[in-house]
Amino acid sequence: MGVPAFFRWLSRKYPSIIVHCLEEKAKEYNGIKIPVDTSKPNPNEVELDNLYLDMNGIIHPCTHPEDKPAPKNEDEMMVAIFEYIDRLFNIVRPRRVLYMAIDGVAPRAKMNQQRSRRFRASKEGVELVEEKEKMREEVIQRGGYLPPDEIKERFDSNCITPGTEFMDNLAKCLRYYVADRLTNDPGWSNITVFLSDASVPGEGEHKIMDFIRRQRAQPNHDPNTHHCLCGADADLIMLGLATHEPNFTIIREEFKPNKPRPCALCGQMGHEIKDCQGLAREKQGEHDEFADTIPVSEQEFIFIRLSVLREYLERELTMASLPFPYDFERSVDDWVFMCFFVGNDFLPHLPSLEIREGAIDRLVGIYKDVVHKTGGYLTENGFVNLERVELIMQAVGVAEDNIFKKRKEDEEGFKRRMKEKKKRMKGGQGPAFVPYGQFAPQALGGRGRSMPVQNARQSAYEMRMQGNRDNRNQEAAQSLRAMMRNGKTSAGPSDDVNSRGVKRKAEDSDEEPEPEDNVRLWEDGWKQRYYKTKFDVDETDDEFRKKVVMSYVEGLCWVLRYYYQGCASWKWYFPFHYAPFASDFKDIKGMFSDFEKDTKPFKPLEQLMGVFPAASGNFLPTSWRALMTDPESSIIDFYPDDFAIDLNGKKYAWQGVALLPFVDERRLRAALDDVYPDLTEEENRRNSLGSDVVFVGKSHPLCDFIRELYLAESHEVTEIPAELCHGIQGILNLDDDPILPDKPVQSPIPMLRDNTSNSAIGIKFKDPQYEASYVFRAVVLPGAKMPNKVLKPGDWEQSNRGPWRPQLGFNPNRQQAHLDQSGFRKLNHHVGRNQGPGLFGSGPPRGGHHGGRQYSNAPPPRNYQGNYGSSQRGNYSSQYSSQSGMSQPPRAANPSQYSWNQQGAHGWNRSVQSQPAAYQQNQQRGQGGWRPPHNQQGSMRGGPQQGGNSGQGYSLPPPSRRYDWNP
Repeated sequence: MGVPAFFRWLSRKYPSIIVHCLEEKAKEYNGIKIPVDTSKPNPNEVELDNLYLDMNGIIHPCTHPEDKPAPKNEDEMMVAIFEYIDRLFNIVRPRRVLYMAIDGVAPRAKMNQQRSRRFRASKEGVELVEEKEKMREEVIQRGGYLPPDEIKERFDSNCITPGTEFMDNLAKCLRYYVADRLTNDPGWSNITVFLSDASVPGEGEHKIMDFIRRQRAQPNHDPNTHHCLCGADADLIMLGLATHEPNFTIIREEFKPNKPRPCALCGQMGHEIKDCQGLAREKQGEHDEFADTIPVSEQEFIFIRLSVLREYLERELTMASLPFPYDFERSVDDWVFMCFFVGNDFLPHLPSLEIREGAIDRLVGIYKDVVHKTGGYLTENGFVNLERVELIMQAVGVAEDNIFKKRKEDEEGFKRRMKEKKKRMKGGQGPAFVPYGQFAPQALGGRGRSMPVQNARQSAYEMRMQGNRDNRNQEAAQSLRAMMRNGKTSAGPSDDVNSRGVKRKAEDSDEEPEPEDNVRLWEDGWKQRYYKTKFDVDETDDEFRKKVVMSYVEGLCWVLRYYYQGCASWKWYFPFHYAPFASDFKDIKGMFSDFEKDTKPFKPLEQLMGVFPAASGNFLPTSWRALMTDPESSIIDFYPDDFAIDLNGKKYAWQGVALLPFVDERRLRAALDDVYPDLTEEENRRNSLGSDVVFVGKSHPLCDFIRELYLAESHEVTEIPAELCHGIQGILNLDDDPILPDKPVQSPIPMLRDNTSNSAIGIKFKDPQYEASYVFRAVVLPGAKMPNKVLKPGDWEQSNRGPWRPQLGFNPNRQQAHLDQSGFRKLNHHVGRNQGPGLFGSGPPRGGHHGGRQYSNAPPPRNYQGNYGSSQRGNYSSQYSSQSGMSQPPRAANPSQYSWNQQGAHGWNRSVQSQPAAYQQNQQRGQGGWRPPHNQQGSMRGGPQQGGNSGQGYSLPPPSRRYDWNP
């Protein structure tokens, strides 16, 4: 969701919602990778039922990563996506459902943002090339050195849009991937896998929410299902709260800002392209070949526990002496609704509400003050009470003038502090004095301790005197440098004119030029200037202001309906670039009635025409592409070569507003009618809307039922028996190109082998259908067991929190591994510094070490090949006993060298010992919903362990001929 800094604000205000993930790593013996067995209990000490993947959050970092070298071709991109899913599956280990959703055709309200993003990406790419050429010429003219400019094709991330060949190939690859894992990975054997590819309309996260909503409304749904949703967008938190499921967790990558990036011109680290001097790189140490490579570190994951967030909100939203019954679930819905005012993907945020200025806290405070006047809650089941919302907006409008003035004061104060900081840094001004002795800074884990101070007063005096001497030396050095810059030495006289120095030119100033702000919200008359500058209308034009407010009110109703009931209209969108003021929300009660019924989404190629710039027209058919570039085209004005970006009071271009023309749907469809006959059969197939597909393995109870449908060649829709699929219901229909058991599945990626012993089966799936007037209730379902409280009284007080420490896994009592100074002394005594890199060395690991532990040189089973096939299935102990003559896997030669880590936070043995009770309890839970038959419980929850899981190592790829980005 378009709420910059929302997650940062949320995690700082409610820190206990975050839990760091524990991940079991695959082991390696003599270069052979042993995958993790995901059928074992979860090391995070929680058993999760359903895992939902918002696939676009996986596709983008795998195809054009920022922190590591990009894949060379499309095949490597697909393998990177597979490995990313494998890693998530290893962490979460779902026991019932894996749902993979790729963004399909979006509603018009979302297409405006997609259009802005893709036009920006194209514009920034062109500007980067121009800047590189300009800087290259300047550096070479100054005599600098630059490596030869490599001519390579840039990967256009705009191809990650429904309707392109890339997305069509991705869907084929994911079908192969699912069939391979269901066949070969024991952790997948009883999982029901849903794949909703880009041909299915709707955003990925909203397709997931629609699935959850419709399953919750079924009588066989288990109200105690533990959901886990993967994605980095802030709106996932809102969507999770909107389900009112008591057990809902979000997993996402841990955000680490300010990652180093190499210069786009010379490839060296430590500076940006604008500061490049073209200096030859100097050798830096023994391992110089790694000096300027991007530091690659595996991204860590965190869990966001929405059940704990609900605890925080329950305390914060509690209101006493209400004139109506208090309902916490309704209060949560109102909190979600109020967050829309600070920004979302469909509406611009109100000018007076900024998340960094505590806008949500201000709205909550106003909400609790005004709720006595409203007589009830703002929302109900996704429908808005506009009369009550108006009271909130009027209260915000009263404070708008003070908000704008306070914002200006804060900006000026920040600039002043930054200016003083730069002055101190440039002048080399250090601290007044550096403490030493007992007060000297100590390195963490340092062995030495300073002697205690005998005379504190004398020590303080010596530190002050030493600081004074250091300052005098620095001042003398600065004075000498200044005289040398002015061409003056201490030996000769000078007049007053020469001693003044030379005034710096404006372009030499350290301060960056600021954009001109013609609105000046902090001065009187701000509303008149805002409407004149942004909308080009007079402030006295009340009809226009009312029109803007009416469109914004419609948008608020549309967004809330989208979150709680599904897409109310595929055609609606907000037709302005800017939002009105809160004080303009007057008489809004009758501004909205309902949306147009039975609207249909765009087709994939139609959406490409609505969101792509002309520079990305190569993904479109030739005749369609001509509509973007032909001067005689009737819609050429939809595709400007250049466009303005209004910073709108911000500092960076990515924060600004792209002033692009809105696409007129009627004109677009009229222009496309003339080129539709030019589409080939393949292009018509990619332009059609598809359906979800469900896959199960041979051991799943639903497999035989689906197989009978194919044998009977029944083309009638069939409902899923709830008792065969964890209570999940829906409609099945035969697939045109099905994946069937015992039928080989050809690999679409040359570097991966075909699945010759396939045991998976797939069939089309459709969610349960309801009448258009049906309302999904936003309540906690009967029979749901609320999770145990996590927060303690001390968590409510900021002063009582103390130093924050991350929690590993879901067990708050897990013992953390740590070493004190005596431990470091012992390790340094036993591990000599002259042994080179090893357990605790700084260099790369040696052959006998892996991951901080030592392993035996005993060989693994001879028939082990790294990938799981039908011939390798079986547990580890049987493999070792049959091949190596051993009753257990080979042990380390010296267990004492790593026994200290067995009690640590990452100790697998410890987590397994503390897990069985909770694991068995999860097997039997689910009262009030569907429970598996007695003879199926063992196979559905921790059944026989066969083989390993998905972390297999891939063989070296043959040269690929598809989209070779680095020829």
